[in-house]
Amino acid sequence: MADISPKLVKDLREKTGAGMMDCKKALEETQGNFEAAIEWLRKKGLSAAAKKAGRVAAEGAVFAQVQNNVGIVVEINSETDFVARNDGFRTFVKNIADHILAVKSMEDLLDQVYHKNNSQKIADLLKENIATIGENLVIRRHTKFEGADNTLVHTYIHGEGKIGVMVEVTGSPTSDAVSNYAQDVCLHIAAMSPMAISADQIPADVVSKEKEILKAKALEQGKKPEMLDKIVEGQIRKFLAESCLLDQAFVKNPDLKVSEHLKAGNVQVKRFVRYELGEGIEKKKDDFAAEVAAASKGH
Repeated sequence: MADISPKLVKDLREKTGAGMMDCKKALEETQGNFEAAIEWLRKKGLSAAAKKAGRVAAEGAVFAQVQNNVGIVVEINSETDFVARNDGFRTFVKNIADHILAVKSMEDLLDQVYHKNNSQKIADLLKENIATIGENLVIRRHTKFEGADNTLVHTYIHGEGKIGVMVEVTGSPTSDAVSNYAQDVCLHIAAMSPMAISADQIPADVVSKEKEILKAKALEQGKKPEMLDKIVEGQIRKFLAESCLLDQAFVKNPDLKVSEHLKAGNVQVKRFVRYELGEGIEKKKDDFAAEVAAASKGH
């Protein structure tokens, strides 16, 4: 029997909307062949959305909300921006967000029983909406922050769901002043896309890779080899300053660093997450042209 990795099961589940155990079974039956597993699920009637699952879903919406100092941000993708503005799609996004807020576990979302209907799993709800809306939909990612007595969870959505930010900051969760600082941080993160709060949170492999790139670039520009370390050291400092939230120039007042702005309000950022719609998804440039051509046949 082929060795089936959890990632392969996860990828198949995301592509077909079928349950986790069904995906595992499909891969076992097809000796780990991904495309054959999709076909196996279709033949078993376990992937009603399989015909649409091959289409690129890079549009959609990022949605965020906070209830009782517990916040969530979720990205759900559709194939077209038109569907992303559809009321049915927006209701589906809200239902998924409500579910994530209501349940404790953040694992295996598609296999969870839908909190509003005990006879239905989230995977079933997804398939139902794919069938109703008529496009491939993907619940791509989600994050949940639970605040404490001395922290505030705050969210911000930019551009009708194009960017979503969630932060947890220190301070009273009922303080308007703390809320204002949290909103400032969210606006800044949405605009400047920091990689981490501070330099010590940026993975060593990221810094190492950046050094490699900078060294190669310096050599290409004809810099002397003996000067490379000094040149790269300065450039890495700049890279870290530009990549770290606290060291960035505050977007609403570039004369201040974010750290200086927060210090004035005695507020600290504990964690943040930023979702940009469709980031990292390779869009097929010919999708729209192909759809128009297909639609025009017979006219």
